[in-house]
Amino acid sequence: MIKRTSKMATAIPRPRWGDLSAGISVALIAIPQSLAYAELAGMPAYRGLYAVALPTLLAAFFVSLPYLQPGPVATTSLLTLAVLSHLAQAASPNYIALAALLAIIVGCIRILIGALKWGSVAYLLSQPVLLGFISAAAILIIASQLPTVLGANPSGNLIMVNALWTLVHPQTWNLYALFLGFITIALILGGRRLHALFPGVLIAVALGLLCTQAFGYPVETIGDMPVVLPTVSVRLHWRMLPDLLLGGMIIAIVGFSEAASIASTYATMDRLSWNPNREFVSQGIANVVSGLSGGFPVGASFSRTAVNRLAGAQTQWSSAITGLVVISLFPFTRLLALLPKVTLGAIVIASVVSLVRLRPLWKLRRSSRPQAYLGWVTFILTLALAPRIDIAVLIGVVLAVAHHLRREQRLVYEYWIDADRLHFQPKGVLWFGSAPAVEDKLVALLSDYPDIRVIQIHLDGLGRIDLSAAMMLDHFRAEVRKAGIAVELLHVPPMAKSWVERVW
Repeated sequence: MIKRTSKMATAIPRPRWGDLSAGISVALIAIPQSLAYAELAGMPAYRGLYAVALPTLLAAFFVSLPYLQPGPVATTSLLTLAVLSHLAQAASPNYIALAALLAIIVGCIRILIGALKWGSVAYLLSQPVLLGFISAAAILIIASQLPTVLGANPSGNLIMVNALWTLVHPQTWNLYALFLGFITIALILGGRRLHALFPGVLIAVALGLLCTQAFGYPVETIGDMPVVLPTVSVRLHWRMLPDLLLGGMIIAIVGFSEAASIASTYATMDRLSWNPNREFVSQGIANVVSGLSGGFPVGASFSRTAVNRLAGAQTQWSSAITGLVVISLFPFTRLLALLPKVTLGAIVIASVVSLVRLRPLWKLRRSSRPQAYLGWVTFILTLALAPRIDIAVLIGVVLAVAHHLRREQRLVYEYWIDADRLHFQPKGVLWFGSAPAVEDKLVALLSDYPDIRVIQIHLDGLGRIDLSAAMMLDHFRAEVRKAGIAVELLHVPPMAKSWVERVW
């Protein structure tokens, strides 16, 4: 259920006891997840903590749905890597600074969209394009983590090439890493089947630390965790803003689709209302704060939101408590220095495997072959252009818009002759793209029926008429009047009366 209100903010309710338990539960999951998603984004693992602490705390006071949990997420992290990979070396100081600036750009765009009440822009991405992109992105995420989970060390830079190289060179696998990766994925996915609150991630982290500290497993670990309390800084590479603007816009729109999906799902389940404009603002604030505190672009997490709801969250204070708990645990995160990277990679794989939805993508052909082609083209381009998946999204959106405009240009015409009267009824959408075709059709009919003296245009079959179309009708009337032919408009739709009355 979606309720769009005119107010951007409402009174913040008092915290409930359920918010405390939910906030703590989510924080314990958010810490290892944020480390994993930071590495996926090309950032040092500890930077994930900066992307979840203050952003989660401050964005909580602007959300419209009490469960929504902002922070690092898989798709947005991969898009971050896509935008920055050709500008700087991953995990370098320059890359870290660009990631912070990118987060601020994403945040400002989202805040602007929410403030202007353009929240419906979240629905402009067609479902086939989104389905194709998300499925391909999930495959790329899994492929990017395969070398880590199998303990291999390919020398290439392309995600799919590295994954294929790893699979065909089993002699490079680390059996300890393979064991830890398999157990981690089994704990997370199997735990979900047992209960949504099963602490699979925490158990996997504990097991990983036990294997490296107690048993000395020879696997690569996170290493030094130079985590200090987040500080706000505006010393960023502002000169690079033009290079990041397009990527920031793509992340702002595509990344928000996940938040919109989460909010819509739980609002419907619990009979709550949510406001896309406020969510754009809250997600924007989370990104601005993440950038200013040394993080990277963030989104809304489906898994953490689900845990938040099931753990008893009743107000947005649960999200604020999550941020406070993460900050309070900063001094102890150094203990995670010996956490195996394979554990983080397996956490990422377990988090995104459900996003690979090839069957729904294939079934699109039953509903609409053109839409199915859009979905599959986006899917293939996302895989082929990796890591520049931002370009794949842009091409998919352009193709979807082009297909829509092509369909909008097509009108169905009905006409009949009554003595010296021509009755003409177009059906569809009459706008500046389809208006010339209507005028050409009318001129052709006058050529076929030279005895016509009156043209009655029935507009009740049109869904919309824009100003250009109304001006076309007026121009046509003026031209045929010279030949002694009258033009009458009948059944003008209510939404078009203002344009017609001004022009006609």
